[in-house]
Amino acid sequence: MFLIVILVHEFGHFAVAKLVGIKVNEFAVGMGPKLFQKQKGETLYTFRILPVGGYCAMEGEDEESNDPRSFVNAKWYNKIFVLIAGASMNFFLALILLIGVGFFVGQPNTTIKDFTDSSTAKLSGLEIGDKIIKVNSVNIKKWEDISNEISKADDIFNITVDRDGEIISYSVEKKDNKIGIYPDNDKTLGSAISYGLSSFAMVFNEMIKFLKMVFTGGISLKDVSGPVGIVSTIGDAAKIGFGYLIMLAAFININVGFFNLLPIPALDGSKVLVTILEKIRGKRFNQNVLGYINLAGFAFLILLIIVVTLKDIGIIK
Repeated sequence: MFLIVILVHEFGHFAVAKLVGIKVNEFAVGMGPKLFQKQKGETLYTFRILPVGGYCAMEGEDEESNDPRSFVNAKWYNKIFVLIAGASMNFFLALILLIGVGFFVGQPNTTIKDFTDSSTAKLSGLEIGDKIIKVNSVNIKKWEDISNEISKADDIFNITVDRDGEIISYSVEKKDNKIGIYPDNDKTLGSAISYGLSSFAMVFNEMIKFLKMVFTGGISLKDVSGPVGIVSTIGDAAKIGFGYLIMLAAFININVGFFNLLPIPALDGSKVLVTILEKIRGKRFNQNVLGYINLAGFAFLILLIIVVTLKDIGIIK
């Protein structure tokens, strides 16, 4: 999974760099010593021994270059397009995965598909195929509305259903905020896209909340997972089912894209910020100084990964 997430990210950089005419020296699949390589045009394509990611090495990305097609000499807006392309590809893949889950698993609607053995709704007279249109006086648009309104209702409340065009109301008693019904699922492209977009927005919003908590001290080391913890989570997800594994893959892609756009040295977000500042001030920063700053940022990220990994090993054991 790591290989795919990082490769999708790097392919975004690669594709847009090629599109805007920036020279790409190497596109690597994997890390470490080379197993296979092929030169095609100006770009060297390599397969490396460690399947943990990859990289897109552009001319003049982290150093000075006199090549007119180098990254450092590209137009400022082309630089930004290339830099945000990696995260954009992660977001795009996450959205496609979520839409796929929405299509194959389905999105719950307001029609009753089945009852639990102790269903109070069934005892009250509701039937399979009934479409719930009201809980008390509140109109129902989606399945979540039913749960929300039942939780707010008294122990005995009214449910209005549409049964083959006939509108019928029932008095239903809830137990532990449940009435014992299962929803039917929509498996249309439209419902899948709606599910994908809403799920993506929900995860992205949670990432923003997480970031706020980091700055307000609401997050501690125990709340963060590194590579070992993520691998453990992936293993657990695989045991639960393929759909859950796909959901986790989408979540990781959104995480990678989101954090890569933060203005942290060595990440794409900091390079976007530098590009914008260079445009404002009318000249470039010293590339050697930027290189040292990025190196320090990279060292910090590696140290953070090591610390979190040690924490994960302690938890897993």
